[in-house]
Amino acid sequence: MTEDNARIDCPLDPPLSAEEARVLGCLIEKEATTPEAYPLTQNACVTASNQKTSRYPVMKLDPGRVGQALRQLEQRGLVRSEFGSRATRYAHRADSPLELTPPQRALVGLLLLRGPQTLAELLARSERLHRFDDLDEVRFSLERLAGREPALVVLIPRGPGQREDRYAHTLTGRIEAPAPASAHQASTSDPAASAEMEGRVSALEERVAALEAGIKMLLPGGLPASD
Repeated sequence: MTEDNARIDCPLDPPLSAEEARVLGCLIEKEATTPEAYPLTQNACVTASNQKTSRYPVMKLDPGRVGQALRQLEQRGLVRSEFGSRATRYAHRADSPLELTPPQRALVGLLLLRGPQTLAELLARSERLHRFDDLDEVRFSLERLAGREPALVVLIPRGPGQREDRYAHTLTGRIEAPAPASAHQASTSDPAASAEMEGRVSALEERVAALEAGIKMLLPGGLPASD
């Protein structure tokens, strides 16, 4: 399968919307990377959904759309809400309905957030969600997901200008693949270095978000939500 936005069989009926996929991916990611701020408030979900790093495509969702996505995910049994004294918080419940192991959950979360990716990209980007020993371990988890009926993951053969096959999730019922890199970009870029830099930037963003969440808990009335 090589065409962008190709329709595929989906294990969910109806498939996830783009907003639902982004929010679910954020909850999976933040559970592992910022446990001190998890479960997330709706405002934290908005901030995570609109990150400019570690996301493809970059989105700008307003609180209303994120709130609607959270309610729809809760109705599907993929999210649960917790009512607190200050704000309602949300946690994913993807493991049970989707029958995911921790390694599979990490990979599905990355695919939800960043679209189709190669084995090397998934290995480099998964370190903070789950530590895989090598590419073979990543491949094994992906093959288990791809072997289901219907499959939760599909393999996309390499296209023009691409060096490797990629994997994509099927939860939205379509594949939205990034445009292939040019031959010059493919020959001069360093995927490992790029993934490492993205991870550092993402880690800094997550530390800032955790600090903001801590300040909001200390100050009465909280702080205004950031853009």
